Amino acid sequence: MKLVTNLVVDSLQDVAAPAKRIEELGFEALYISERKHNPFMQLSVAATATSRIKLGPEVALAFPRNPMVLAYSSWDLQHATNGRFVLGLGTQVKAHNERRFGLEWNSPGPKLKEYILAIRAIWDCFQNDTRLDFEGDFFRFNLMTPMFNPGPLEVPPPPIFVGAVNPWNCRMAGEVADGFHCHGFHTGRTLREKVIDNIQQGLDMSGRKRSDFTITAPVMAVMGDTDEELDAMRERVRGMIGFYGSTSFYKDMFEAHDWDETFIRLRNKSRNNEWDSMAEEITDEMLDEFAVTGTYEEIPRLLEEKYGDMLDEVLIYFGEPEKGDPATWQRLVAAFNEGDA
Repeated sequence: MKLVTNLVVDSLQDVAAPAKRIEELGFEALYISERKHNPFMQLSVAATATSRIKLGPEVALAFPRNPMVLAYSSWDLQHATNGRFVLGLGTQVKAHNERRFGLEWNSPGPKLKEYILAIRAIWDCFQNDTRLDFEGDFFRFNLMTPMFNPGPLEVPPPPIFVGAVNPWNCRMAGEVADGFHCHGFHTGRTLREKVIDNIQQGLDMSGRKRSDFTITAPVMAVMGDTDEELDAMRERVRGMIGFYGSTSFYKDMFEAHDWDETFIRLRNKSRNNEWDSMAEEITDEMLDEFAVTGTYEEIPRLLEEKYGDMLDEVLIYFGEPEKGDPATWQRLVAAFNEGDA
């Protein structure tokens, strides 16, 4: 199990220094989410500031970008990083596609699958000078002249990860993608039943092994050296669980653990703007299902025990290694690396 992290900044000028620091601390990968800014621009800066760490969006929105445009951007980043780029893709939800980006919402799962296959066909044209002739239900690409072909790389094309939550897309990712970005709000049980088992079905369909696929996920960890530190982090995690749990989208997760009444109370508190008291609804039993608790040196072992073979990469919630105490993060990274030795 490898330790990865993310970076949230508002300016391109603020990317290089923290990216370099994260690499020096020994993290496996740095992923940049698409929120207020274009992750590909920030990743371009990170590419020039680092030399070892994997880089990629977590996750980039597919449909606002044409596959050809994204194929070029990813090709350039794979070249700039000498093979360290990972293309993470997701659909976002209907409201954002229609109302924020002005797009038609049509069969998002099958469309994303075809999107991935189209990019692979374009990259094959770039890498092997094959004739571009992709014909699908949503995309068609059949023109590539030498002037517009960037040509082959000295490294393989980038791997493609999918970020999703619904079963169809999980299976699709296992069938055609190289990896998967899990949503961070989960228990070990619901992650296995809702996500991992569906990914495995997709892998079986494609005739691939689990070792051919990378699964990464944010995880909740209560970390500290003293009771005071652990208590403070424990309450912070309770608050996050309560916040997520007040959303109807996660009702099934609470019901899977027979926490139906807790969900109802959290939902009612959200409707009454009682956000500050939500943490009170999260029992120690619930906390243990969502998070692990221990010292920095114990966290990797505890996560291995919780997730087993489900995850290959983990990102710790509330972690900002570019800002925090370097010694603390060095301890955590060292513990992960020692476990992989």
